[in-house]
Amino acid sequence: MRDDTARFLVNRAQFDNSARARETIRERTPAVRKIEHTIEYLDLVGSCHQFVATLGRLVPRMRGQEFTDDERETVRRGISKVRAAADWLEAAIDNGEFTLDEQLAKLLKGE
Repeated sequence: MRDDTARFLVNRAQFDNSARARETIRERTPAVRKIEHTIEYLDLVGSCHQFVATLGRLVPRMRGQEFTDDERETVRRGISKVRAAADWLEAAIDNGEFTLDEQLAKLLKGE
């Protein structure tokens, strides 16, 4: 398709059709949602482990290195994002509210 609008509309229709089919399957087959839950749970736990393991590998190797003020500030901004994301995750699993509020979204985007 040469027309960008037509191509976009066809792609959108295909996506919407796939989304409806997935929802129908979820409704008819409860085991699918349980499998998705398990996958998402393992992704979360794996992400936490990966982050800790990466820091466990990197931080000790930094011994003796000096960082500029800009580098320290950049790392501190990253730490703030990690804390905010971890707090969001903890609150989400505690209270069941999984939406991303606007302020947190801006922080995670670096705005």
